[in-house]
Amino acid sequence: MQSGSSNTHMFQPGSKLKTRNRDMKLKPRIRISAISYLNSLPFAWCLEHSPVMDEIELSYDIPSQCADKLLTDKTDIGLIPIVETLRMPEHYIVSDLCIGAGDAVRTVLVASETPLDHISTIYLDHHSRTSVALARVLAMHYWKITPEWVDFAGDITSYPRSERSAAVVIGDKAFGVQSPYIYDLAVEWRKFSGLPFVFACWVSNKPLDGGFVGRFNEAMKLLDSNMDAIAVYYRDRAPAGVDLLDYWTNNINYPLTDDKRNGLELFLQYAKMSGTDLARN
Repeated sequence: MQSGSSNTHMFQPGSKLKTRNRDMKLKPRIRISAISYLNSLPFAWCLEHSPVMDEIELSYDIPSQCADKLLTDKTDIGLIPIVETLRMPEHYIVSDLCIGAGDAVRTVLVASETPLDHISTIYLDHHSRTSVALARVLAMHYWKITPEWVDFAGDITSYPRSERSAAVVIGDKAFGVQSPYIYDLAVEWRKFSGLPFVFACWVSNKPLDGGFVGRFNEAMKLLDSNMDAIAVYYRDRAPAGVDLLDYWTNNINYPLTDDKRNGLELFLQYAKMSGTDLARN
C-alpha cells in the first residue's frame, strides 16, 4: 500500500492487489490471502513495503474466505481463523506474528439485549468461524448456557432483537455496535482460561521453501519499527472515534508468544471437546 493516497486501498473482500513486475517470467508466485479488516492492516503494509511483494500474489478476503481458499488450495498462505486448522489435513504456522489479544480486543463481541444467563438465542456472524467457536466454547464451559445458535447471513448488527437475543459481532463493524450488554470475547476467554487468545495465524497448507518463509518473516518484522507510520498511512480507514495506533497497540497483540501458543492449544482442545461442528459453523 503506497503512501499518499487515501482511497487506493479501500479493499473489498475478495479484491486483489496488483503485484509488481508482472512481465517478469519467474517461478510461480506464492499466493497469499490476507484479511481485509483494520486489525490486519499493519501486515498488509509490511508486505507491500517489502521486496517479498515481487514473489507473491496478494488478495484480501474476510477471514472465512481466507480459510476456504486455503482449504481448496486456491492460496498457499492464509491469515486464517485458528479453528480452521481443525479442518485441514495438514497445516504449518509460518510466522511468529498473529492476530491475538491479551485482554479487551474490542472487535470480537457478543452484543446482547439481556445478561448472559438470560440469553436464549445467539445469532452468528459468518465472517469468522473462530469467533463463533469461541462463543460456543464459552457458552458451554464458562457461561453454562445453552442458547439456540442461528446463522445470520445479513448485516449482523441488524440481527433480530428481542428480550433474550444476542449476536456474535466481529470485525470493524463491532466498533459501532450498540446493545444494552456487550461482552468482549477476549476478556471472557482470559477470565475463563487465564490465557491470551489467538484469533488468526499465518498458515500454509503445505511445506514452503524455507528461504521464502524467511523473507516473508523479514517483511513482517517491519511492523516493529513502523507502527506510528502505519497508523498515519491508514488514518482515513479508521471509523469515527477510533484511534488506530491505540487499537493496534492496546487491543490487538501481534507477537505469537508462548502464552498465546498455550492459549491457542487450549482453545482447540475445548473446540474439539465441544463438538466437531465448531469448525464448520
